Amino acid sequence: MKNLRRIYRNQAGFNLIELMIVIAIIALLIGVGVPAWQSMVRSGNESAAAQSIQTLKTLQTQYASKHQGKFAPNFDELIRSVQLDEKFAGQNPVVNGYVFTMRVEEQSQTKPSFYAINADPQVAEGVTATGTRHFYFDSTLGTTKSTEENRPAKADDPSM
Repeated sequence: MKNLRRIYRNQAGFNLIELMIVIAIIALLIGVGVPAWQSMVRSGNESAAAQSIQTLKTLQTQYASKHQGKFAPNFDELIRSVQLDEKFAGQNPVVNGYVFTMRVEEQSQTKPSFYAINADPQVAEGVTATGTRHFYFDSTLGTTKSTEENRPAKADDPSM
């Protein structure tokens, strides 16, 4: 028993200062890493939203070619008709942190069919922001429009 006590007394361990230094280094790494990670997630969400608008543009074109120039009235019709991904189901689907909305106008005697798609971040500001850019595309445009202002993008915003 005396030998056991002697062994434990001679054991060297961490003292309080060493533990505090390790904790401070971990906190510093977290402090630097979390904002970079959040920025990377926002950037990825923005890229995915822009790509989703391009996909929706292509699928609306396919739909119109099969339906005498009429555009799909909603996301659910695109899912049924031209195999849009199921994650776009519903009136205003949220995909990768972006809320998508689509407005469709039927053809009239004075104007052709029209559709417009907006992609807005679910949370646009703060630490939990899912993106900072807002995107817009409609059937009269050739390119996707975007803005970093905290409002939905529109046709007169700059192209991406």
